[in-house]
Amino acid sequence: MTLTLIVGNKKYSSWSFRPWLALCVAGIPFEEKVIPFETEEFKREVGGVSGTGKVPVLIDGDIRVWESLAILEYVAEKFPQAGLWPKDVAARAHARVVANEMHAGFQAMRNHLSMNFARRVIKRDLTPEVIANVRRIEALWADCRARFGKGGPFLLGAFSNADAMYAPVVGRFYTYDVDVGEETRAYMKTIMTLPAWQQWVAAGIKEPWLFAEDEVDWPQTHNLT
Repeated sequence: MTLTLIVGNKKYSSWSFRPWLALCVAGIPFEEKVIPFETEEFKREVGGVSGTGKVPVLIDGDIRVWESLAILEYVAEKFPQAGLWPKDVAARAHARVVANEMHAGFQAMRNHLSMNFARRVIKRDLTPEVIANVRRIEALWADCRARFGKGGPFLLGAFSNADAMYAPVVGRFYTYDVDVGEETRAYMKTIMTLPAWQQWVAAGIKEPWLFAEDEVDWPQTHNLT
């Protein structure tokens, strides 16, 4: 039975992006269903399958899994051959640590630099709290790469759920032209050149739905014509 992943607007939904990217990069077949926020369809359909009434939601037969990290854990367990967590015990533990840190933290950055793949790349002034978030993420990525990244260009070498969790951060750093170091830029390029990344972004840019709360500096910086 094919998995179904219900996601929100690709322009804005960072939480939807995470499991979608992991499934695509891992080559796990699934059906995608995009339901735009703030519509009756969203309230009706998502509310019927998600305990929180939010996306993403993974449907596997009678099983319903919501929350991005829970979906990533479920998929990694169901498809162990996909290698979505590292095989090495220490690397796997660290991958889970950094994934959970992303899940629970960096609220200042999230609020100030909302995900919007249709926004033109224009620098935005950062608050001290956001700068602190950015520097912590840079240090975290550098530590992952130094300790466990020898086998490939991703955080733990090969692509893992940790990379999926931080993929929206890459988008935020790029969209708002955040000042970061060369090592961070190299990792961002690794993520942004993934075909799945480019597919999601292209779809997000084409979406017609607009939500003012996610349109920082509107309208001068919007990418739509």
